[in-house]
Amino acid sequence: MKDPVTVATGITYDRESIEQWLSSSSDCPVTKLELPKGADLTPNHTLRRLIQAWCTINASNGVDRIPTPKSPLNKIHVLKLIQELSIPRLQLKSLMKLAGLASESDKNRNCMVESGLTKPIVAFILKSCAKINGDGFEEALGVLHQILKVSTDEFKVLVMENQEFIDLLTRVLRAKDNNNEIMRTHAVSILKATIEVSSVGVLQKLNLDFFKTIVKIVKESISHQATKSALHILFESCQLSQNKLKIIEADAVLELIELELTTPEKRITELIFGILDGLCSCADGRAKFLEHAGGIALISKRMIRVSSVVDDFAIKILASICKFSATNEVLQEMLNVGGISKLCMVLQADNAIEVKNKARLVLRLHSSFWNSSPCIHLYLLTRQIAK
Repeated sequence: MKDPVTVATGITYDRESIEQWLSSSSDCPVTKLELPKGADLTPNHTLRRLIQAWCTINASNGVDRIPTPKSPLNKIHVLKLIQELSIPRLQLKSLMKLAGLASESDKNRNCMVESGLTKPIVAFILKSCAKINGDGFEEALGVLHQILKVSTDEFKVLVMENQEFIDLLTRVLRAKDNNNEIMRTHAVSILKATIEVSSVGVLQKLNLDFFKTIVKIVKESISHQATKSALHILFESCQLSQNKLKIIEADAVLELIELELTTPEKRITELIFGILDGLCSCADGRAKFLEHAGGIALISKRMIRVSSVVDDFAIKILASICKFSATNEVLQEMLNVGGISKLCMVLQADNAIEVKNKARLVLRLHSSFWNSSPCIHLYLLTRQIAK
């Protein structure tokens, strides 16, 4: 125990543990009696002092003394800090306190959301748009980044039709004099949350410069979180056909392939393959994909190695290429890098029926070309196509 507290039944628990329990249950774990809703957790100061004393006695054995816990954050405290945001001389101090509290725990973040902090923080950020390097702007982005981890409901209402907010965050990412990696990471993370809740009308207005900025974030790899957020933005945006050509023109296809070649990771691979699948549904996207010498080899290599999601996207990418861009050179390359063998393996592996059907369709598209190749066992190919 680090912060012992006593519940209404008289049993003492560690605060973090009992709070986690009560998030999904309403009874006392020991007595099984139902606890009153909203009942206070009373600090057990005597037990906490005994624990600290024991830690001190055993310090020579490598036991660290547990610090005296802080009082839990409450709405009154948050509301006071919100009021101070409207007083210029207190703004920075208030934002620094909020940033520190928000980074501590989900409980603090939930308390802030319930106290209505989202709206004044968004308003502060928009009001500071003329001075993105001004006092308090970085702290405000940090606070918003933290509270979006627990709720986006009010945020959605505030930004779903707000093009100005997207433009501001894009400007933060594009600023030449902004080398603050933490601030840029927070900005792209908030931009991801904004794009996810934006209306179709707002998403349709995203321009080429916006996508060039996002692709640049992918290319620079300023942080793992920033890269993942940028990929989420591209994935959400390319669901609209109007955005696909802009993303392709921003040179996303080549950068995505390069990223996957250097930093493979399951979730990132799934996002990259999802975006490539969307972009390869366009002629320009397929052309860009085939420009990269390692494109088809990469798709082939990742099949049956990452996840069923990746398998599905990979087969759809190959299907688009085989259906619309299948020159003899492309078909031969698919054989040479093992793409056709992998498709046959997909049919033998424990994949969903839909995935197997897609793989079978790709194999049938140019079976006459592949049947004559020594790169694959004819029996295996014909057997899988016939099924």
